[in-house]
Amino acid sequence: MDTKDIDKSEESKKNHIIYYRSLEKIILDIKEEKNREKESAILNHLDKRIEAMEEDKKRIREMFPDITKEEWHDNSE
Repeated sequence: MDTKDIDKSEESKKNHIIYYRSLEKIILDIKEEKNREKESAILNHLDKRIEAMEEDKKRIREMFPDITKEEWHDNSE
């Protein structure tokens, strides 16, 4: 079975932080959409999207455990 090498270079780290922060923004947008939505099927779909993005965020955090919580959430860029 092939194993995929994980790129932990500084460039990869920077790109993953940018992606992580974009996921944060998308999740916030979806949560706002959920507040306006009434249909249960759509709410369920939105919940599944959030769940998948949270799993992706977790995967990224595990790739770079040396990054502090503050660095993940710094919006100064």
